[in-house]
Amino acid sequence: MSHLRSIADLDRDRALGLLSLADSMAEINARPIPKVPALRGRTVVSLFFEDSTRTRLSFETAAKRLSADTMNFSVSTSSVNKGESLRDTIETITAMGVDAFVVRHKSTGVPWQISRWTDASIVNAGDGWHQHPTQALLDAFTIRRRLSVTGDFAGLHVAIVGDIKHSRVARSDVQLLTLLGAKVTLVAPASLLPPSLEGWGVEVSNSLDAVIDRIDVLYLLRMQMERQEQSLVPSLGEYSVRFGLTESRARRLQSHALVMHPGPMNRGVEIVVDPAELPGSAILDQVTNGVSVRMAVLFDLLGSGTGLHETSGGAL
Repeated sequence: MSHLRSIADLDRDRALGLLSLADSMAEINARPIPKVPALRGRTVVSLFFEDSTRTRLSFETAAKRLSADTMNFSVSTSSVNKGESLRDTIETITAMGVDAFVVRHKSTGVPWQISRWTDASIVNAGDGWHQHPTQALLDAFTIRRRLSVTGDFAGLHVAIVGDIKHSRVARSDVQLLTLLGAKVTLVAPASLLPPSLEGWGVEVSNSLDAVIDRIDVLYLLRMQMERQEQSLVPSLGEYSVRFGLTESRARRLQSHALVMHPGPMNRGVEIVVDPAELPGSAILDQVTNGVSVRMAVLFDLLGSGTGLHETSGGAL
């Protein structure tokens, strides 16, 4: 694998392999000094054309814990504001000596375009409504660890609730979870579903109440108002009544069920209760596991196979 631009870049064995590799990275992150020299001498560039907190910091932390050098490209202070093209930006940074670009962009397909202009590996950190593969991997990793899944996800039922239409997370999660054998139900009003779900391999419901007591994972999506060109629900209050996680719905969840969210949350909209009070909340676990999964992805793309079981100061 030279790039991770989409879940389609993975087959089932590769996906499971990355999840297993993330287990090793989680062990490293649990050490008093969570750092190994596995990517020493490699350079990873964060190239974010959209605002981000969790994903950008997670990738930077992952690269540094593998001892890679990092470069953080700031669009607001770059030559892009002087009219420099994306291609010129990529070729200029590549000429400095770069091994991987971590790219987020508002336009679908940009990671594929960039891969034509550089020999560096490309990791898609989100492109438009299209893909967010490392989010899907960290979600699957969180499910696997919290529900003690040892193989594939056969027998698990995941409900993804909310603004499916504008969500790159939903698209990537559906692809990965179904690849691993899970049953996925999309729960949303018709206005928040894509025009076509052909090939998605999912069930669809317009009622959260109809599925909430028989699912293993409740995955809540943020209402992405910034991506909507028109009002797609009568009001956020009405949306919350029909599709939000309220106290009464939380009580109906199975005792082992997980509650997940990619962040940032719209409190009082998709989630009305305090997630910290839910025993099944895995939201902070997702953030923690994001570092381990992104370490696994970077090591898979750039690692030589050595240095993983050493500290930065020498062998254990």
